[in-house]
Amino acid sequence: MNLNVLKYFPVMPEQASDNAFTYDLIFWWITLLAVFFATVVIILVGFLALKYRRGSTADRRNPIDHSKTLEYLFIGVPTVLALFTFWWSMNEYIKYRTMPKDGIEVYVVGKQWMWHLQHTNGVRENNKVHIPVDTNVKFTMISQDVIHAFYLPEFRAQFHVVPGRYTELYIKPKRTGTFRMLCAMHCGTQHSEMVGQVVVMSKKDYAEWLANGGDDKDVAMNPVEAGKKIWDSKNCGSCHASVDTTRGPSLVGIFGKARPLEDGTQVADSTYVRDSILTPWRRITKGYDPTMPAYQGQLVEDDILSLIAYIKSLSNTGAPGAKAPYAPTAPGGKKNLSGSGPNSTERTNASGSAGMTQFEEGASKQ
Repeated sequence: MNLNVLKYFPVMPEQASDNAFTYDLIFWWITLLAVFFATVVIILVGFLALKYRRGSTADRRNPIDHSKTLEYLFIGVPTVLALFTFWWSMNEYIKYRTMPKDGIEVYVVGKQWMWHLQHTNGVRENNKVHIPVDTNVKFTMISQDVIHAFYLPEFRAQFHVVPGRYTELYIKPKRTGTFRMLCAMHCGTQHSEMVGQVVVMSKKDYAEWLANGGDDKDVAMNPVEAGKKIWDSKNCGSCHASVDTTRGPSLVGIFGKARPLEDGTQVADSTYVRDSILTPWRRITKGYDPTMPAYQGQLVEDDILSLIAYIKSLSNTGAPGAKAPYAPTAPGGKKNLSGSGPNSTERTNASGSAGMTQFEEGASKQ
């Protein structure tokens, strides 16, 4: 279904995604209803005001003070139209907000006043993102400072980007070209300069562009590799081994599964893992003490996204990070999962003291 007549209305941006046509159709449908009923009311008010104006010779005998037929029409017709509009728009909203299982993923960090984007192979861009046509593109977004809104007008796509929580948005471009990337939330004095471009390429051109390292020809480590480096530098594997130990629960395969906590259960998603890294005292895994130190203020959002990508890779058997490479290894190469190896007690005590101190400080702030 395609109503090409809509393209002649210059008030609407170009339609560059699959959902843009339906979005515009709902907009024009609601506009048409509003204009129609407003016109009916204005005409009736004008007609009656003119007919029964002071001094007119209109017949005022036997005035009609009640009509059930008119009441049924005035209440029934708008109600049916409103319910139909609600059903239609709600279906489209659910369809639009249900993230696809296929396609590509791009990480987005909003910061005053720019957009930082990263592809899964490590290619990074600022205020510009290259994506393939006819492909589902999911954006996983977070803000480094204040609330922003990632707005792609030609794709009829917009969603809030907030600090401390991951949000998602997806589009499916249907044509190649260069389109606008804006912030739809007043985020500070230079909000109007927070603009960028979405470059939609053919699938072949996109694959070549990505393989060649993007525009800058400077391929950074992909998020999983970068996350592994951070994991090792923070010595996370000393507590989170490939299996549960007395020092900490394993993180292998946790994504999408319910985690037993001291105060209930929580499905392990990106937000849960992020909170557990930055403020671990908020969600204590059942059976463990609050010994993990908090990393709030020590990691930027890019580092956290990389760390989450690495932990998520541990869920996929055969994936680069799925070989439990972080299991603590005792001298001689033997894996030490019990936590009884050399220096483990010192590490545990040091980690536990720091974590307990931060837990007490964090709890006192609640």
